[in-house]
Parts: sequence; C-alpha cells; structure tokens
Amino acid sequence: MLDSEKIIIEVMYKASYCLPCLYMDETVLEILPEYDGYIDYRRVDFMHSPGKERFLEISCELYGEEAVRKHCRVAPVPSLFIDGELFFDAIPPMFELKEAIEETLSQKGLKQAGGSS
Repeated sequence: MLDSEKIIIEVMYKASYCLPCLYMDETVLEILPEYDGYIDYRRVDFMHSPGKERFLEISCELYGEEAVRKHCRVAPVPSLFIDGELFFDAIPPMFELKEAIEETLSQKGLKQAGGSS
C-alpha cells in the first residue's frame, strides 16, 4: 500500500516523563495492529529535531503564524492529529480513537482492518 493511501496519525509528544504524552502514545500504539497497513504513525517529539520543526509547522496551521510567533500559541500537548487535523487534545478513550480512525478511513475510501469499506 502506498503512503498516500494511508492516514497519518501524529501525537504531539514532549518526553517520556510527561505521563499524559506517554499514555497518549501508548494508546495509539495499542490500536495500530488493528489497522496494519492503513496508518502511518508519527510521534512528534518536539524536544528534538525534526520534531521541533513539525511542532511549529502544525501549530502555525492550527492557529496561524502570527498567533504562534507573537502570542506563543502552540498546539496542545499532548494532542493527536489525523491527516493534519486536530482530533484530540487529551487522551481519548479507545473507542473514540477507533471511531475517529474508521471515520477518516471511510472518508478517504480506504478499507478498514476488519475488511469492510
């Protein structure tokens, strides 16, 4: 399957000592096997490059460059983005994460892991 045929899930992640970040990451990692081949998962560790650049980029997409640069408004931490859209700014229940993934797969016309479209 081509990468363009996958959905991209990104988690804004500070560090392993940030428990909400760690739990958000673990929640996504736990469901990934159910959607094998349909998700490109990226943990955006903004404490290190290239995560810094992606965090700034997604913050600007979310709030606008002026809000980020002048008012220090940045993406929530932790947060979860699907295909560049903010879906969760807190750790989602597993069923809500699955619903968001399945909705996005359906909108893109991709098959779900269960075999249905």
